[in-house]
Amino acid sequence: MSIQWLFDVIEDRKHNPTEKSYTASLFKEGLPRIAQKVGEEGTEVVVAALAQDDQRLIEEVADLTYHTLVLLSARGLSPARVVAELEKRHQ
Repeated sequence: MSIQWLFDVIEDRKHNPTEKSYTASLFKEGLPRIAQKVGEEGTEVVVAALAQDDQRLIEEVADLTYHTLVLLSARGLSPARVVAELEKRHQ
């Protein structure tokens, strides 16, 4: 599994929504809800980092990563754009 694989799944859910898909429901709720979820997950990462065990931190970072990818997709952006920005900063 890779970030790109997960992003491809997210894109598929966006373009081929099903009633039972959590991802599709996020897209249906719209950008404000997706952004809210990113904020919530960011807060949960901080709490896990400061007060919970390593496994909980990993779980919360996974949730944040997923919701961030949904946010990128909702804005018509890709993880490749983020990687390009990181590469630019490293030069």
